[in-house]
Amino acid sequence: MLTKTVKISHVTNLSDARYCAGMGVEMLGFSIDESSPNYISPKKFEDICSWLAGVTLVAETSETDPQRILATLGDYPVHAVQVQEPGLLNYLQSELGLPLILRVSVDLYEADEIEYILSRYGADISHFLLESDNNAELSDAWVKALDRLAGEYPILIGFGLDNEFTVTALTELLPNIGIALRGSDEIRPGYKDFGSMMDILEALEE
Repeated sequence: MLTKTVKISHVTNLSDARYCAGMGVEMLGFSIDESSPNYISPKKFEDICSWLAGVTLVAETSETDPQRILATLGDYPVHAVQVQEPGLLNYLQSELGLPLILRVSVDLYEADEIEYILSRYGADISHFLLESDNNAELSDAWVKALDRLAGEYPILIGFGLDNEFTVTALTELLPNIGIALRGSDEIRPGYKDFGSMMDILEALEE
């Protein structure tokens, strides 16, 4: 089992899903947006998840129309939903009754600005997922901010995690933090090089 809460985003294949579930990953995320390069159709989602047990299935969307989200979710029997638009949280909470994850791009904020977002929406979500689309570094300023906030808010860190050594150092420094990694494509069906993800998950084993 893993010593930290771990979410794997952008799962697109059974190899990732089964390996991560077997390692004790708590959450597996699947993109339900047809425009996403990581999109998973309802049929493929069903095929993958039929092999899984004991893991939280998360629908990942960047959609801003709540009605479209609700309609799409009808084809995905998930346990939680991840959104990027904070304005959706109250409505989805009332309509779905499922845990909600808010993805926050750290590219849009300085480290000393993030507390505003966490404090404003902390009551509405199960986790904050902090990620970067621009390969942001986990600077000293971010580490200090997270050290101050991680005991108060459920945070998953998904940026600046270069390898197992970085992750081990971070989790020792910030024991309350969760980790977010991303899945990757198979080389061919049934064949996968797990690379750094395997190294990081093994470093987080008890």
